[in-house]
Amino acid sequence: MVLDGTWKAGLGLLVAVVTVISGCAATSNGSGSEMLIPPSQLAYSPEQAEVLAREGRQAYERGDVQAAIQSWQGAVSFNPADAATVNNLALVLKDENRFAEAVKLLEKGVDASPETAELHYNLAVISELYLLQLEKALAHYKRYQQLASAEDTAVAGWIVDLERRLR
Repeated sequence: MVLDGTWKAGLGLLVAVVTVISGCAATSNGSGSEMLIPPSQLAYSPEQAEVLAREGRQAYERGDVQAAIQSWQGAVSFNPADAATVNNLALVLKDENRFAEAVKLLEKGVDASPETAELHYNLAVISELYLLQLEKALAHYKRYQQLASAEDTAVAGWIVDLERRLR
């Protein structure tokens, strides 16, 4: 049977959804962090990432934080350059007191989207306030200031404070 482009795209999306759903039934690896799909089975797919990102937003809006986390993890796996989804997931992880995971995710987000000011800002805040990684925070506050459309006077003050504390 020969499939046209629409059928192929639909079939690909169906396979992705089934893969994600079957991954949801996987057992925990004991680290408190669930991996929906093994990294070796992932392929860059902005379309599949968009579907999962939307599902994550809907889950979050209805108050289902765990479903939002799972959907956003899947979306980031399919498209690590989606800065908005990386940022949303990192902030929810922070709210769940999963600070190290949030920082690791934001670092990957910065690697994939280095010109996104918000990623640098949130990486700096979590690094400073929750993990006491002051050097990392300072570097990302400075990068945020470089990328922001207007200087943030509060961040400028935080930079001065961090520089003083690190002397």
